[in-house]
Amino acid sequence: MRLNRYIATCGVCSRRAADKLIEDKRITVNGKIAEFGTEVNEGDTVLFDGKEITPSKESIVLAYYKPVGVVCTEKDKHAAETVIENLGYSERVTYAGRLDKDSEGLLLMSNDGKLIEAMMKGSNKHEKEYEVVVDKELNGDILNKLANGIYLPELDRTTRGCKVKRTGSRSFDIILTQGLNRQIRRMCKEVGLKVISLKRIRVMTVSLKDHKLAPGKYEELSGKEKARLYEACGLKVQ
Repeated sequence: MRLNRYIATCGVCSRRAADKLIEDKRITVNGKIAEFGTEVNEGDTVLFDGKEITPSKESIVLAYYKPVGVVCTEKDKHAAETVIENLGYSERVTYAGRLDKDSEGLLLMSNDGKLIEAMMKGSNKHEKEYEVVVDKELNGDILNKLANGIYLPELDRTTRGCKVKRTGSRSFDIILTQGLNRQIRRMCKEVGLKVISLKRIRVMTVSLKDHKLAPGKYEELSGKEKARLYEACGLKVQ
């Protein structure tokens, strides 16, 4: 098995992120610093930051409410608190899709690299829903611009069309099918708005309201919830 796939199977991160770990020389195989294209065979010992990692037998999927101020990263000496530290889970899991430091809401955490990769693949167009509060009054023209796609000069990308529903004079719900860096904040900036608060309330088939979580808390998905999520990703439950 190729090393990046092995790392993902261990629930450390996606294959793309695994390539970065290899590049940063944080992975060793049988005591030697790993290289791109390394194959892992039965009996090999793979270490991540000096700790052995092995493939997960049964998948774990958590619904976790990320609080404002917590950073989506595995390890960052400059972060006041990382997701992994705040979660405090006994087994290694990682997140599928980031939320920036100033945002809050639902993160799905899992030890199944295949699931994480399927959820994060942009071409799959998986839905993520957010509640947004901004600093100015909304009107139909602004909402239509957001829904139809916004050119983001900082990324040189035009956002994919999305669903937008006004929920108050300065608030709206938005459903995205892509995950550009700080996408909603950048979109709002281009139409003259500043985001005051941003909460993710749904990822694909999993909704925050179904778990009634307080910030910093988590729950394991039920068997039915997990089965629905895997099915939506075109995978079989481990």
